[in-house]
Amino acid sequence: MIKILIVDDEKPICDLIDLNLSASGYQCRTVQDGLEALKLIEEENFDLILLDIMLPGADGYDIMEYIRPMGIPVIFITAKHEVRDRVKGLKLGADDYVVKPFSLLEVLARIEAVLRRSPERPSAVNRVMLPEGHLDFAARALVLGEERVVLTTKEFDLARHLAANAGRIITREEILARVWKMDPRLVETRSIDTTIARLREKMGKRNSAVIRTLRGRGYVWEDGA
Repeated sequence: MIKILIVDDEKPICDLIDLNLSASGYQCRTVQDGLEALKLIEEENFDLILLDIMLPGADGYDIMEYIRPMGIPVIFITAKHEVRDRVKGLKLGADDYVVKPFSLLEVLARIEAVLRRSPERPSAVNRVMLPEGHLDFAARALVLGEERVVLTTKEFDLARHLAANAGRIITREEILARVWKMDPRLVETRSIDTTIARLREKMGKRNSAVIRTLRGRGYVWEDGA
């Protein structure tokens, strides 16, 4: 059974999430203090952590920095909604970021998405199939028939991030934080457009249809496009 740690300083929120996740077949532990959360993480194994930022003892950012080398998937669930907060959380290594108030159905969907993705983790799949060919995560290559298409580091990292998050809208802010490793306030988003255009050209007309642009919202990788 998948085991999830819920860390939030508001017990009613912990209990509500626990109730719904347990009903969906997950095993949950809850804690309202950052230091207690770190102690639990040291003592037990968790498949995923739902982590608030504003916590007594140690805040969510401190916890994220501590557990990052462990490779445990983390979803921030927080009232901190500013772009800079989301960027900081993602740059620290969080897999997703949910802003309060939230929909429990959305949280469940995001948990399922995080648990089935993340190519950086050994348990994840090593390739994503395309209408014509595939994207090989292990070899960092785009394979079209017998041909290996050379991608730049940014082109491949962008393709991998989109593919690993198939079906989810990826904002420009997330791309800049997770792929470019930069604060979106410090870099022109035009570079994303240029990289997307080059990637689509190299993928070919039929394959490039899997990357859909949502004007004003971001991009989504559509399986089966």
